[in-house]
Amino acid sequence: MEVKVPDIGDFDQVPVIAILVSVGDIIAQEDPLVELESDKATMEVPSPAAGVVKEIKVTLGDKVSEGSVILVLEAAGVAGVSAAEPAPAAALAPTAVAASGTATGPGDIHADVVVLGSGPGGYTAAFRAADLGKKTVLIEKYPTLGGVCLNVGCIPSKALLHVAKVITEAEEMGAHGVSFSKPKIDLDELRRFKESVVNQLTGGLRGLSKGRKVEVVQGYGKFTGPNMIEVQGDDGVKTVSFDQCIIAAGSEPVKLPFIPHDDERIIDSTGALELADVPKRMLVLGGGIIGLEMACVYDALGSRITVVEVMDQIIPGADKDIVKPLMNRIKGRYENILLKTRVTAVEAQKKGLKVTFEDDKGEVTTDTFDKILVAVGRKPNGKMIDADKAGVAVDERGFVAVDSQQKTGVPHIFAIGDVVGQPMLAHKAVHEGKVAAEVCAGHNRHFDARLIPSVAYTDPEVAWAGVTETEAKAKGIRFEKGVFPWAASGKALSNGRSEGMTKLLFDPEDDRIIGGLIVGTNAGDLIAEVALAIEMGADAVDLGHTIHPHPTLSETVNFAAEMFEGTITDLMPPKKRK
Repeated sequence: MEVKVPDIGDFDQVPVIAILVSVGDIIAQEDPLVELESDKATMEVPSPAAGVVKEIKVTLGDKVSEGSVILVLEAAGVAGVSAAEPAPAAALAPTAVAASGTATGPGDIHADVVVLGSGPGGYTAAFRAADLGKKTVLIEKYPTLGGVCLNVGCIPSKALLHVAKVITEAEEMGAHGVSFSKPKIDLDELRRFKESVVNQLTGGLRGLSKGRKVEVVQGYGKFTGPNMIEVQGDDGVKTVSFDQCIIAAGSEPVKLPFIPHDDERIIDSTGALELADVPKRMLVLGGGIIGLEMACVYDALGSRITVVEVMDQIIPGADKDIVKPLMNRIKGRYENILLKTRVTAVEAQKKGLKVTFEDDKGEVTTDTFDKILVAVGRKPNGKMIDADKAGVAVDERGFVAVDSQQKTGVPHIFAIGDVVGQPMLAHKAVHEGKVAAEVCAGHNRHFDARLIPSVAYTDPEVAWAGVTETEAKAKGIRFEKGVFPWAASGKALSNGRSEGMTKLLFDPEDDRIIGGLIVGTNAGDLIAEVALAIEMGADAVDLGHTIHPHPTLSETVNFAAEMFEGTITDLMPPKKRK
């Protein structure tokens, strides 16, 4: 049978960014076949049936739409393929390769458990393993612990986003009768504030590692054998032998071949957080979460922002109606937002960076910017650690396959975080790190989360958990929804930010919540209740009957459930339910 792209909403000509199966693979019904999006969120196309992959009809970079043929499947009931049962464990389990490394014997340091990488997943794994009695070594290539998230990612960006929020709120208070003078931006002091936040957290990690007797080895670690890692540091080379290892090597920003990345005016997310200056005109290449968060910061600091995104909406992983309030707000603040448009060339000139754009109709335009932020996604670091020398298989994209206990194809080596696949989020890595550490200690743990929330810390924030409406339509999942507009929220109106919305998706069979999306101030905090409700199997009545404090934004979750039930009294109910 030919497997085709299902209804994917309003998307058209979507690039294939990952092919998740190979010819000969035995797959189960609903197994993901390809990924169709970019940045942190992706849209996976599931298999409509169990079977064997006979032919793949697409390659990386191909553009597909509803009805495009992805692959040919020898479906269940054909040529002896069994009915729609999960594929045999051996077919789904991560595989190993012949270990090419020959290093053996005790290293300069020996560990029961060595963790390669100290990001949120890595340090969590190391600390948990130590708490469970394991002699633990933590290897980190940077001088401070915390990885990308604490040093050049989540934490410094949120510090700057807080500053941006204060600036814009002060500016917008003029409409409510309170005016402030134009802020004076002291970049040196702003950098010091950001760095103080980072230093407090990374310093705390140093204290926690000492308290747990976790030995930290600073330097770049690579495998040299199935039980050995060589670390190249400022003080020379050390070898670390281990009984068990947890790979937490993380990811790095994607670089595009047609962009002169050696020009200092081309920056990635790390460069954006350095705050070298505030450019007059800045192009943000990528309308996903990272790009829009940095756009929010630089807009507040005074840059004129243009965003370019190849898809037909910003934050492609979220539903279009949820991102609309954010889109409407930034359209009024930014210089330009170019959707369904790609950058085809960047020329470094003395007066600026000349950029060539091509839209979906083939129209070509050019413009010149003082600085370009490239934020088109991240790629895993699996190929940078010589994993093959330990027998660990790494695919062509740099990902390491693991099972539900975070085990690779090598039984004593585990992997967590960005290097094991999407979504590349710190909070996913933290939970995977705990699973891996506990399995190392002999516990029967599995990573079985029903959902992983996503948040864009833009203004307004956009957050979602569980099934989105776009995903439900693409996969044929039946749902009904309850939507509560924040224009009817007393708290939102009091805040002067009534553009938000809370949308909940329910299974019509039993009214259990299967997904939720929120746009508005503090949406990232509010989504936690939705995530817990889905994990606990709550239904609409559970949410509707839970007394929420008034007036708060958290009430909007309660009200959205009541909109679904038809019991809302703060608005006219959209329908009556039995």
